[in-house]
Amino acid sequence: MNKEEFFYELPEALIAQDPLSDRSSSRLMVLDKNTGEIRHKIFKDIIDYLEPNDCLVINDTKVIPARLIGERVGTGATIEVLLLKRKPDEKDIWEVLVKPGKKAKVGTEISFGDGKLVAKVIDIVEEGNRLIQFSYNGIFEEILDELGQMPLPPYITHKLEDKNRYQTVYAKYQGSAAAPTAGLHFTKELLGKIKEKGVTIASVTLHVGLGTFRPVKEENILEHHMHSEFYMINEEAAKKINETKKNGGRIIAVGTTSTRTLESAAKEDGTIEASSGWTEIFIYPGYTFKSIDALITNFHLPESTLIMLISALAGREHVLNAYATAVEEKYRFFSFGDAMLIH
Repeated sequence: MNKEEFFYELPEALIAQDPLSDRSSSRLMVLDKNTGEIRHKIFKDIIDYLEPNDCLVINDTKVIPARLIGERVGTGATIEVLLLKRKPDEKDIWEVLVKPGKKAKVGTEISFGDGKLVAKVIDIVEEGNRLIQFSYNGIFEEILDELGQMPLPPYITHKLEDKNRYQTVYAKYQGSAAAPTAGLHFTKELLGKIKEKGVTIASVTLHVGLGTFRPVKEENILEHHMHSEFYMINEEAAKKINETKKNGGRIIAVGTTSTRTLESAAKEDGTIEASSGWTEIFIYPGYTFKSIDALITNFHLPESTLIMLISALAGREHVLNAYATAVEEKYRFFSFGDAMLIH
């Protein structure tokens, strides 16, 4: 299976640079995964496609302001650091991406905010990433909130005026380097109406890494290696999901991150056990879904692992036809763009 099979032409003008003022007024393409039939709606219409017996699964991860601009101690040279993931057992040691990398040898110290936060490079890991150890006075999260910037994807060139617009309204646990963007369309009001309809809402956590934006370089997609991401499913969420399945309801994942979490933890019969760990699951056509029945997602980059995942759910031909229609109808693409329901 070659990556070219997941390519589509996208005019640059259709890449959304700014979020809409009203989250739930994005457009919604509804795709029937069996027939390929397409309908055009507004996101708040999603409620019409949810039944009282269903369970909506959201990812409650919170994006950290993971982009730090600092100076190399001793030379004053500008260095940019992007936090990727915290070492599980070491609260002040992080794996990071450093630009320019050649200036960040082991032993290099980088100062942020006139010394409020200092990082020391302690090791070089895979693909040239660095391990750094932070030192500071006070609470790390508060200092990061003050000094850090939101790590917007490379295709967004506009400055984000409001940091909260790159967070879901239900973001809770800090740890992501990128937003679970399908969830950005929900407002508290819309979620309230969905609950009132009798739909169960279950929260899982997957901390999104920048591997999300990593292009597939290998021609044969089976040779692509996924980055690992940390996930958590608690007892309450597992119970809600399992009861929904038992009662004949559907599991509707909000985003590819919720999908990957559920499919990583699902048993063969589709039930979920409360668990946490690291997942490298790579879902592409030929995969048999164990847990989810439907998916709410955004429009993804050509040849990305995300378009491969939705092609596994709805069929590559249906997906590429839907994307061609979205281009024709001038839908907005990627993180701040419009949404799709595959059911």
